Amino acid sequence: MQLVKYQVADTVAVGIQEQDQIVPLDLAGDVASLQDILESENPAATAESLRTDGSIAADAVTLLAPIDQQEVWAAGVTYKRSQTARMEESETSASCYDRVYESPRPELFLKATPHRVSGPGQPLRIRQDATWNVPEPEITCVVNSRLELVGFTVGNDMSSRDIEGENPLYLPQAKVYRQCAGLGPCVTLAADMPAREETTIRLEIQRAGESVFQGETNVDQMARTFESLIEYLGRDQEFPHGVFLMTGTGVVPDSDFTLKPDDVVHITIDGIGTLTNPIVQG
Repeated sequence: MQLVKYQVADTVAVGIQEQDQIVPLDLAGDVASLQDILESENPAATAESLRTDGSIAADAVTLLAPIDQQEVWAAGVTYKRSQTARMEESETSASCYDRVYESPRPELFLKATPHRVSGPGQPLRIRQDATWNVPEPEITCVVNSRLELVGFTVGNDMSSRDIEGENPLYLPQAKVYRQCAGLGPCVTLAADMPAREETTIRLEIQRAGESVFQGETNVDQMARTFESLIEYLGRDQEFPHGVFLMTGTGVVPDSDFTLKPDDVVHITIDGIGTLTNPIVQG
């Protein structure tokens, strides 16, 4: 089952996406948001109980980021390619990235609050004080307040590699700013996702209508499990509204590539769909 948050005219709604149609859900009762559905004991059964008659063409609505009040966190250096890239960008701190890749404890950081998140078709930003900016395509865990993995979405962890590369203590500035995170186009419930080894993450960047970068990886190349990342994230933490956890990237453009204004980033993950965002200059 795929759940979407969308807008028609001035109305924000939640629905079940079935191919090119969206079935609206009745949120007039105690369940009033997508977050409430994800927080329920059985999100699929809850959504089914809210199903209304009829459907809307998916291309007749504006899809929104599938987030309400949740925080967005991220894991780093979970793929070998990411370890290599981080060591390339930071001569002075290369060893710390090498050590965290091998360490039992993962790198985890607060990536975004809801107002910093862009949904499908909404812009993502490159910082005005950075010269080396890249998207990072990441399968993103959707976790409820009980730290249960309930679904997945597509995530884009925008990063200023030159800022982080200068000093790893600058990571919050390289990672957390206005329009720094993309989420969407839907939440696929965990039971309906393909197996890790059957889940490919693809990144394409277009510039002036031409493809200037393409790359892909498989989720099975991730060095950590979703469960392990969630367990570490939950240690001495509480997420009363649930949390989105980006799980790291295995697709990194070459060191001579940087995003430019008006680029368009497409991230496709099997079982979820494609998240597309235009790039704007800060």
